[in-house]
Amino acid sequence: MNLTESEVSRVIEMAWEDRTPFEAIEEQFGLQEKQVIKFMRSQLKPGSFRLWRERVSGRNTKHRKLHPAGVLRGYCPTQYKQR
Repeated sequence: MNLTESEVSRVIEMAWEDRTPFEAIEEQFGLQEKQVIKFMRSQLKPGSFRLWRERVSGRNTKHRKLHPAGVLRGYCPTQYKQR
């Protein structure tokens, strides 16, 4: 996997975001959920990785198929607006 520094940063950011499903990461960067987990393990400190895994495990917003019906976006609508 050859990601630029900014792409590495974006994958980490997307993985931490509650409303961004793993499928969105796969669509943008070609990393499946297992690959994202391996990637995060290699990029984060052990304690940070454990916190992240605890946070995303079982979270229905991290998996598109578990999203409530009608939610088609991978992020909060106000997330990228200028403030």
